[in-house]
Amino acid sequence: VQLQASGGGLVQAGGSLRLSCVSSLSFLSSTTMAWFRQTPGNERERVALISSSRGTVYADSVKGRFVISRDSAKKTVYLQMNSLKPEDTAVYYCQQLRGGYEYWGRGTQVTVSS
Repeated sequence: VQLQASGGGLVQAGGSLRLSCVSSLSFLSSTTMAWFRQTPGNERERVALISSSRGTVYADSVKGRFVISRDSAKKTVYLQMNSLKPEDTAVYYCQQLRGGYEYWGRGTQVTVSS
């Protein structure tokens, strides 16, 4: 299983980025997709998830600024990030949960300059 994340880059504070993650594994109705982020020396934290049973769930730090969505036909999950802040700087990873297994992508770097 491969998850390929893309869309990261360097952006000024207040700007926007859209991350994409394409999976080689199809999305079932029970599939949960999530975005995590990690900074050096810190644990990976969940930013957002989307599932049929839970809908969308966001970390408090990104509520109202980030939007997670998915296109099952394209096997892709997105993370629209608006009003970016320097503290959003991190490597962002996508995760797929299906059938009791979890799969991770390699990550994409997001850097927000002040």
